[in-house]
Amino acid sequence: MSAETKTQILDAAEVLFSEHGFGDTSLRAITSQAKVNLASVNYHFGSKKQLIQEVLQRYLRVLMPSVDQQVKQLLAKHPQPSVEQVFASLIQPLLLLNQVRPQGTAIFVRLLGRGYSESQGHLRKYITVHYGDMLKRFVSAVHLAVPQLSDAEIFWRLHFAIGTFVFTMASSKALSEIAEADYQEPVAVADIIQKLIPYISAGVGAPAAQYSFGLNPVKDIA
Repeated sequence: MSAETKTQILDAAEVLFSEHGFGDTSLRAITSQAKVNLASVNYHFGSKKQLIQEVLQRYLRVLMPSVDQQVKQLLAKHPQPSVEQVFASLIQPLLLLNQVRPQGTAIFVRLLGRGYSESQGHLRKYITVHYGDMLKRFVSAVHLAVPQLSDAEIFWRLHFAIGTFVFTMASSKALSEIAEADYQEPVAVADIIQKLIPYISAGVGAPAAQYSFGLNPVKDIA
């Protein structure tokens, strides 16, 4: 069982997972795409969960140390960074993923979106176990940028930011085609990320809500 066989399985799995989701992609579909037998998958990965984790790991091992380095360099220069500076530290690491695989940035974000939208608790646990310290440093940098917000508020805003990012990047091909056809604006993945950073940063850094939802349904409808 060669390393080449393992790579074939990973390549086939990431394409099918990103297109159809983790739950709707069977091992039989993966072995058919990779042109290997089921025994090869069991030998190299042991289970579908481990295969999912290793598909993401190819990208995470490049992304997370690079993000961590960018955040450390930022904080060394700017002990109280702006929100946009913190999120801008993601740009270079994300674009590095295109060196892992062709269209790697877009593929990784689609896979990440699948992990968030499907019941893949093992994947979130895997990322936390292997990259928890790096994630904490990134979140701590966000705290430094918006010290007026509570931990709970930052949790929600980061969740909304991830959702916006994943949805946009998952639609990047269609968005690029629309931008070029309707607005004569050629757009690459790097351009979309550059457009997203100020938008996400503004949302995360917005003032805390001061209003109440204590409405009187009957009175308000009337």
